[in-house]
Amino acid sequence: MNQPAENQSPGTVSLAQSSPTVGTFRERDGALEWSGRQETLRIEPWGPDAVRVRARLGGPLVEDLPGALLDTPPESSSCVRAGETSGQLTVGALTVEVDSEGQIRFLRTEDRGELLAEQRAHFWWPGPRLYTPVGGGRHRLEQRFAAYDDEKLYGLGQHQHGRLDQKGLVVDLVQRNAEVSVPVLSSSRGYTLLWNNPAIGRVELAGNGTRWVADAARQIDYWITAGSPADGQRRYSAVTGRTPMLPAWAAGFWQCKLRYRTQDELLAVAREYKRRGLPISAIVCDFFHWTHLGEWRFDPAEWPDPAAMVRELDALGITLVVSVWPSVSPLSENHRPMEQNGHLIGTEYGPVAHADWPDKGVASTVQVAFYDATHPGAREFVWSRIKENYLDPYGISAFWLDACEPELKPGFQENLRYWAGPGLEVGNCYPAENSRAFYEGLRASGRDEVITLNRSAWAGSQRYGAAVWSGDIGTDFPTLRRQIAAGLNTSMSGIPWWNTDIGGFHGGDPDDPAYREVMVRWFQFGALSPVMRLHGFRDPGTPLGPEMTGGPNEVWSYGPEAGAILERYLRLRERLRPYVLDVMRQAHEEGLPVMRPLFLEFPGDAAAWSVDDAYLFGPDLLVAPVLDAGARARDVHLPAGATWTNAWTGTVHEGGGVVTVDAPLERIPLFLRDGASLPVAG
Repeated sequence: MNQPAENQSPGTVSLAQSSPTVGTFRERDGALEWSGRQETLRIEPWGPDAVRVRARLGGPLVEDLPGALLDTPPESSSCVRAGETSGQLTVGALTVEVDSEGQIRFLRTEDRGELLAEQRAHFWWPGPRLYTPVGGGRHRLEQRFAAYDDEKLYGLGQHQHGRLDQKGLVVDLVQRNAEVSVPVLSSSRGYTLLWNNPAIGRVELAGNGTRWVADAARQIDYWITAGSPADGQRRYSAVTGRTPMLPAWAAGFWQCKLRYRTQDELLAVAREYKRRGLPISAIVCDFFHWTHLGEWRFDPAEWPDPAAMVRELDALGITLVVSVWPSVSPLSENHRPMEQNGHLIGTEYGPVAHADWPDKGVASTVQVAFYDATHPGAREFVWSRIKENYLDPYGISAFWLDACEPELKPGFQENLRYWAGPGLEVGNCYPAENSRAFYEGLRASGRDEVITLNRSAWAGSQRYGAAVWSGDIGTDFPTLRRQIAAGLNTSMSGIPWWNTDIGGFHGGDPDDPAYREVMVRWFQFGALSPVMRLHGFRDPGTPLGPEMTGGPNEVWSYGPEAGAILERYLRLRERLRPYVLDVMRQAHEEGLPVMRPLFLEFPGDAAAWSVDDAYLFGPDLLVAPVLDAGARARDVHLPAGATWTNAWTGTVHEGGGVVTVDAPLERIPLFLRDGASLPVAG
């Protein structure tokens, strides 16, 4: 096991260091503070078994910086000791020790075992915290911790590298399509850590140390709690906000494709689902339904009577979800007033334009801007347009927040100037602030139920009712396999509402037998995902532009054999909806994820920490998707500490080993925990 670079007793000063300094300790309002070398370090209780750590060079701490933590932490009891040469703070299961030079160790209170410790970069210079000035009172910040050979690390949002355990990886802290940055990690050593900083940067989870980096920020800020991964999820969600209760309709099946071009197309699909007697809860009206990008209203040429459309969908028991992009075309009636009022993201160099995009009424692309979601006035303005054009006249209250990274082209955050600060300092919080606009707007309009579908998120997005999907991904088995780890790490990042485009996004020919197999296996996985949504840009697609559409993407589009299997899983999802809503209530009340890695429920099973191709759907249903072409059986690890019943055959297995189970095309392996009764087989 690697240990911190220095294991000195409290009060010891290393003469090898540059200008060794014994700092000063004090207790202040229940927090432990250390100051030395013009640096202020503050460690304060922040909920049961948890502390918040902040450090700044060259002045007092700044209290109003953007972050994910709620303003007021949960109540907790703590004990602070500020000595001459060392300090200690204990809050429940977590004890923090600080030595004379301001170096921190986090310990289990029960047995004084080390959970995590800061580590110097070098015995001479720098120490575990490095501040490199970049101008404007900001620094490139580095926070170093020791590495541990046996440690496994989970979370960090959603990424397409396919790894569940992220030890050994370098992960960029930046928002991109299909790459969602949520800077929280859960460790097999018994802690969960939030890097409470929306700056662009990276985290390096190397064998010789862990390093968090912010390219430009004013102070170090992170939160840490002690406990099992499940305890960590409870504590983390309590300090960043729990998800609302999922609306009951959203637990059903969502139909979507790129794209239904007209009101008649969309209604024809809805009617056909009902004619066939197939369960459907939602249908999505995708992009380019607007007059101009950034006008946020239906184009009457293609959607002549939205009120009648919504009335008919309501009568069919189907909720309409409408796509809303945060980008504003210069052709939009809103562009000029938003620019004049500072409601668009500013730029340090060049015009206020952030991407090129097609729009109606022009033959080429135009230079669009993104509204500044960190600006309260901009959020209010955008919501006023949404309310006037969707909610008030038609009762539409469910929105798909696409391209909300925001989707910059090129992605130069250093050129952006947000209301909340420079792009490098605050850029990662944009998707959370965007979902906040809709959450606060809907709540202010008297709507108790809130859900938005988001392509990106940041820490705390869940408190605004944000569901996340895995972005514009491929349509093959290797991509499907990567979604298991992506979903589990998103779940371990405090975001319980997650889904993929069932079948993937980029292509896929509904008439191709090989792709039909992909669709069947993906649809089975989608039926056992937190949110079940069919989407994609199917072949044959048309070029990007206002008239674009893709091939058919309804369950009957894949031929009678595959279609019958898809229908079977639609009905399975419908039977499981009460269970889904029960698990969603656990997410709402306790902060536990819906899609759970096996180790979350079975931390004592060593093998469970490495299973990246199966998961628990709630506490009682083990799901083992088939992830290879042509596979008709697969191995499944059944965690020790429970008995497991094959949901299709009734065969009972004792946990603690691997079983090989049949998986014909029409069957996804499912196991029920300890005799749980769920209507899987009908």
